[in-house]
Amino acid sequence: MIANRRGGPQDVPFMRSMLTHAYNWHVKLFDTDVPIGRYVDGWGRPGDTVLIAMDGGHRVGAAWIRLFRENAPGYGFVDEYTPELTVAVVPSRQGEGIGQELVRGVLERAQVDAYRAVSVSVEKNHPEIAVYEEQGFEPVGETDNAVVMRRVLP
Repeated sequence: MIANRRGGPQDVPFMRSMLTHAYNWHVKLFDTDVPIGRYVDGWGRPGDTVLIAMDGGHRVGAAWIRLFRENAPGYGFVDEYTPELTVAVVPSRQGEGIGQELVRGVLERAQVDAYRAVSVSVEKNHPEIAVYEEQGFEPVGETDNAVVMRRVLP
């Protein structure tokens, strides 16, 4: 049974390993203006929040939000007050709904933390766009390869 737990600095190595699954398409397309380490380096800044999906004592996925500055944005940067969402599930466990549960949990946490919105960058034409739309995300911008989506929180 999958259980989500709050993560912390001890989970940064796992999060770092998950970055290749979350942003590999940017790197493959040489869309490297944003170093993917930016998503975990110096973890523990104000606003950093992570949920870890656990199954039998093993980490099988992670979802986190992080605020970025305009001079050092993430791929889904909207503004300095909107945290960007990163979600990744280990390849052998994808398609089981783990990522969707993680997203729901992180959105709940963001709402408790009084954020007004959360953003995410999704590869154009990727089926995940529909999953984010089901979660209330709407497109707010795009690049050659990605759609930036935002979910306004109540």
